[in-house]
Amino acid sequence: MRKLLIIIAVAVPLLVFALMLWLASFVMTGKRQTIDEAMQWQTEHYDFSFYEKLEKTDYTIKSFDGYELHVQFLKNPTPTDKYIIISHGYTDNRMGALKYAPMYLELGYNCIIYDLRGHGENEPTFTTYGIREGEDIYELVKDTRSRYSDISQLGLHGESLGAASTAASMKYHPDVDFAVADCGFSDIDNVLRGAYKYYHMPEFFVDLADLGARIRYGYSLKSMRPIDSLDDNEVPMLFIHGADDNFILPKNSEDMAARTRGRSEVRYIEGAGHANSILTDAETYKAYVRDFLESL
Repeated sequence: MRKLLIIIAVAVPLLVFALMLWLASFVMTGKRQTIDEAMQWQTEHYDFSFYEKLEKTDYTIKSFDGYELHVQFLKNPTPTDKYIIISHGYTDNRMGALKYAPMYLELGYNCIIYDLRGHGENEPTFTTYGIREGEDIYELVKDTRSRYSDISQLGLHGESLGAASTAASMKYHPDVDFAVADCGFSDIDNVLRGAYKYYHMPEFFVDLADLGARIRYGYSLKSMRPIDSLDDNEVPMLFIHGADDNFILPKNSEDMAARTRGRSEVRYIEGAGHANSILTDAETYKAYVRDFLESL
C-alpha cells in the first residue's frame, strides 16, 4: 500500500503538469490551415473569381522582434489613394481575409492582406491573442505608410483574432484613420471559459492552461486582454458582430465599444454565427461599413 501511495504521489503531479502543458499547447498552437486549404474554402463559399483578376504584389516585412510577416498587396483596378489592412482569424491565413476584399474594392480601397504571426507562410510560432499580434499590426501600418506615398486614408479591418489584434494594436497608437473589428474578443479568458463550459469540460482547465502557458511560453492567458489597449484610443471604431455568435459572444464587442475613448459604433448581423457575418448578409454588412466610413 505504501508503495502504491508513493507511485500515486509521484504520478499525479506529473500527469497534472503534462495536462497543463498540453492544454497550453492546444490553446496557443492550434492546427493552422495551409494557403491551399484556405483558398479551397474561399472557392466553396463565395464567388472567388475576382481574386485572379487583381494585380498583386507579394512581399515580407520584419516586425518589432525581427519576425517575418508575409504580405500581399491587392491593387484596386480603379486608381485610389485609400488603403485598408485586413487581418484574418485564428488558424486561418491571409486567404481568409479575402472575403472582405470585394467590399473594400467597391468602396474604393486598395487592400493589404497578410499572414498573422504563426499562420500561413510565416514561421511556426505560438499565438498570444493580441499581445504580439497587435504590435505586428502597428509595424505593418508603419511599413504601409512608408511603402505607399500616396495614402490619403488608411484603415484596419479584422476578423475574430484579427479583430482582437486590431484592438490590441491601439495600445501603440497606429497612424490609421479608422478600424473595423468583426467578432473580436475583449479577452481570451472569457472565450475559453465559455467554450469549455459549452463542451462540458471542467472550467478549471482554463486555469491549468494559463499556468501551462506561463511555464511553456512565458505568457499568461489572463494578460491577453485587447480591451485594455482601448483606454486611451481615439481612432474611430466600428464593431460588427453576428447576433447568433455563440463562440465569441456579442458582449465582447459591446464591452470594447464602451471602453474606447474614441467614437465607436456596434452593429449586428441577424442570423450570423461566428466569423460569418459578411457571408450571411453582405448587403447589410456593406451598408454598415459604408455608412461608418462616410460619417468620418
